[in-house]
Amino acid sequence: MELSSAYSIVLALGLITFFTCAWKVLCLFWLKPRKLERCLRRQGLHGTSYSLLFQDLRDNMKLSKQAQSQPITPFSNDIAPRLLPLFHHSIQKYGKLCFTWLGPTPVLTIMDSDMLKEIFSRINEFEKPHPKALEDLLASGLITVEGEKWIKHRKIINPAFHYEKLKFVATATCSSCEEMIKGWKKQSLAGEVDVWPDLQHLTGDVICRAAFGVTYNQVKSILPLQQEQIDLTNKILQLSFIPGWSLLPTKLQKRMKEIDHKVKGLLKDIVNKREKTMKEGGAVDDDLLGLLLKSNMTEIQEFGHQKGMSIEDVIQQCKSFHFGGQETTSVLLTWTLILLSKYQNWQDRAREEVHQVFSNKKPDFDGLSRLKIVSMILNEVLRLYPPGYMTMRTVHKTTKLGNIQVPPGVVLLVPMILLHHDPEIWGDDAKEFNPERFSEGVSKATQNKLCFLPFSWGPRNCIGQNFTFVEAKVALTLILQNFSVQLSPSYKHAPIPMLTIRPQYGAPLILTRIGSNSSDRI
Repeated sequence: MELSSAYSIVLALGLITFFTCAWKVLCLFWLKPRKLERCLRRQGLHGTSYSLLFQDLRDNMKLSKQAQSQPITPFSNDIAPRLLPLFHHSIQKYGKLCFTWLGPTPVLTIMDSDMLKEIFSRINEFEKPHPKALEDLLASGLITVEGEKWIKHRKIINPAFHYEKLKFVATATCSSCEEMIKGWKKQSLAGEVDVWPDLQHLTGDVICRAAFGVTYNQVKSILPLQQEQIDLTNKILQLSFIPGWSLLPTKLQKRMKEIDHKVKGLLKDIVNKREKTMKEGGAVDDDLLGLLLKSNMTEIQEFGHQKGMSIEDVIQQCKSFHFGGQETTSVLLTWTLILLSKYQNWQDRAREEVHQVFSNKKPDFDGLSRLKIVSMILNEVLRLYPPGYMTMRTVHKTTKLGNIQVPPGVVLLVPMILLHHDPEIWGDDAKEFNPERFSEGVSKATQNKLCFLPFSWGPRNCIGQNFTFVEAKVALTLILQNFSVQLSPSYKHAPIPMLTIRPQYGAPLILTRIGSNSSDRI
């Protein structure tokens, strides 16, 4: 009798557990998505229908595979169908305010300028999604923190990125370029040079010097680790919006955690040594880390430890420095050289301006502001090939956006690449390389500056954009002083989405040395 009662209790508990789990699964994968879909459609929004078999997710993988299976021939800057094929197709079919699905998660595409202004201004209501599968393993710091913590960190970090404080970036870039250009001069004698890996190495070296006061050789293991982390993140993101996926002990997540541990260890050694030197009364280096630690120490002295950043926070921010500073500038320089190789007239104009401003001398910080044509070219490259080609936001409660109500559970997609290529915003030549559109600055390039978002907009705009521009201008100046560039016959135009827009088959160019006996030229 007792055994029978015990068996009944166990059976009852088992059934309760089973039906509870089944109900949760049913809610996650059917009832909630269908409820969200009805909510969106009642407001007049159009989009694909939810499928229990994740039809949109499968279509996206299929379309991406097809789009990236071969290069774009002939050469064209119309790259959006290759980067965001599902969203590009959906907008054409349903309009610019439409929804698709990432697993059971509805994704509402936003391209209306008034809505964009609200999203980027109301940062406490529209936050970045944080897929649990990633757990800030790639980059964190200002990129991922929210609320009061973000306000505190931004205040402490801001002084390090003030434009006048970035003189050390120009110096660091000149030093780092010297080795690369010497190598290119040797390689150019044999023909083509794949500039993509060299520019990755260059920007990695610059961020090491400018952010941490060390050379790339001292922390050379960080770059390949972060490159691997980018590849892994790109794979995980395709599945990260499926509930429960992050709980699976996959090899991808295990490897990402191993890389994160190694990178943090390398950065922790650098931070601890620098902090020890400062506490012992040593000189504060004028690099990003030195300025950050100095600002943090001042904040703690004035307002207490609770207002400062912990060592863990500083290390996370250093990860962000390294990833953001290295990746963003390397892809910007790569696409700039590719487009200048394709459009020789703009290469000639840029070189002429560089010669007028610097002659054959190495670029100095004060002269960079006089590079108007170079600035126009860089902005046009950022428009056509923005490093961050899309971003997402979420809400935690039903939130009014324009004339619609966004319920929690809906992800908002801002497709920068589609905004930057929209003929209604930029004109009939929207997909053409035309730096002249920026001749009067960014604010007058289009009627609404909220449609040019290479570094986001509003309070959470990228804090490192001045860093990137200084580094890119110096590097481009030195390259144009030493070489003319052409596309190699082996070049394949194949932009691929890997968190940033990368060249799938590298960037082989023909580099022709520009002769000079000037001792100032590298």
